[in-house]
Amino acid sequence: MGETSYRSGRFQEEPAYPGTPFASTWPAVSQNPSTRRARVHYHLYTVPVTGGEPEQITNSNDWSCHNPVFSNNGKSLYCEYNPKNEYVYNLNGVGRFDWSSKGIRGELNVITSSFDRSVTGMDISDDGKTVYVTAADAGRSRIFSVPAKGGPVKTLDPESRGVYSGIAVAGNQLVARWQSSAVPAEIVLVDPSKGSHSNLSQFNVERAAGLDRPAFLEFWFESDKGRMIHNWLALPAGFDETKKYPLVLQIHGGPFSSSMDSSHVRWSSGLMAAPGYVVLMTDYTGSVGYGEEFSRNIQNDPLKTPGEEILQAVEEAIKLYPFIDGTRQVATGASYGGHLVNWFQATTNHFDALIGHAGLVDLEGQYSSSDTVFNREVMNGSPAWGDSPVWREQSPSTYADQFSTPMMLTIGEKDFRVPVNQTIAAWTYLQRKQVPGRLLVFHDANHWVMKGPEARYYWEEVHAWLAKYLADE
Repeated sequence: MGETSYRSGRFQEEPAYPGTPFASTWPAVSQNPSTRRARVHYHLYTVPVTGGEPEQITNSNDWSCHNPVFSNNGKSLYCEYNPKNEYVYNLNGVGRFDWSSKGIRGELNVITSSFDRSVTGMDISDDGKTVYVTAADAGRSRIFSVPAKGGPVKTLDPESRGVYSGIAVAGNQLVARWQSSAVPAEIVLVDPSKGSHSNLSQFNVERAAGLDRPAFLEFWFESDKGRMIHNWLALPAGFDETKKYPLVLQIHGGPFSSSMDSSHVRWSSGLMAAPGYVVLMTDYTGSVGYGEEFSRNIQNDPLKTPGEEILQAVEEAIKLYPFIDGTRQVATGASYGGHLVNWFQATTNHFDALIGHAGLVDLEGQYSSSDTVFNREVMNGSPAWGDSPVWREQSPSTYADQFSTPMMLTIGEKDFRVPVNQTIAAWTYLQRKQVPGRLLVFHDANHWVMKGPEARYYWEEVHAWLAKYLADE
């Protein structure tokens, strides 16, 4: 009933820590064995410019500090601050220290304490009075400002589309990278007083000139649990609203991520839509950009509620958009999105077919073989041998006897986040149940299929699988 394909490539050894050989933040690992099965903290260190041993300058079991930035006058040190508590998800904020010739003076001041979004980047104005940050916000990444000593956080442009990243102060303006679902990435100059930007680079203008890239459509709905759920729809090139298009779900990973108003080659909604499909992207419970509580609500409920919300999103999309052919539907997803695809395999026969990359099929098997462990205990309410019912009730493998939807599975053999054993297990269940399937194992890939030829092959296979099950008969 199934088909198996293997792809291989030249082996490349990857460094244990990507980037430069020395970093200003590093995991503070306790030498006490009883505390090694706990959260990893990151702290700040100083190293003499002439060389010498690093000296740890922050030391708290309540928070971590990342990515330090000094003010121009050297009197303040800022860092991305992340508290550590009983939750699996906590917002990233901005912490501020006073600084002297002897180092940190006084306690950490969290200047974004009133900001219900997670900071992803920052820089300090030349006069030291303002901190600019980027943060996910309802499927965008926007730029915000906050007084350097704390205070109200303001959006530079509350109506902005797209994704800003890599912001840096440049005199009285900002430089950033910006892209959207309709416009490829360029370097832009941002006017903080207006929130508007203009292009500094033209790297992709000529390349994109002949491309038909419709901007995403957007809608919200209220879930059965009373939560407001955000959605994007990606349209194919040459879209005609008078025609009917099959629906393909593209479920984001994370779960503490979101479907952004942009695209990238790895899981491109544009490539997914290209053959003539409408692609639905739903920010289920656990997604970021909707406040801390929304992200935390996935704790002890990792698959059931997100799955219900995605199915409700399908219903809402079909009601709202007459050009969607609700009789032809496929769900796809990678990483956490792959977990949810396996959950659909286990709990519904709603879809004509499924495509899952790097998805877990067994919660305990993922926990015991992944490169991250403790956060899974927090997510599921106990260790795998504990008393939390989540380990069995929300594990797709519990319902393997219900597997029935044709499914393509893909995995990188060097994946340590969702090890290959999870995909092989899912494949075994499909074969035992005689469910039509296809298995692709990329020998040279890790959690992502990164190499050009491999990615091209991946997309060829995806499009072939979609065409097989979404054909207009």
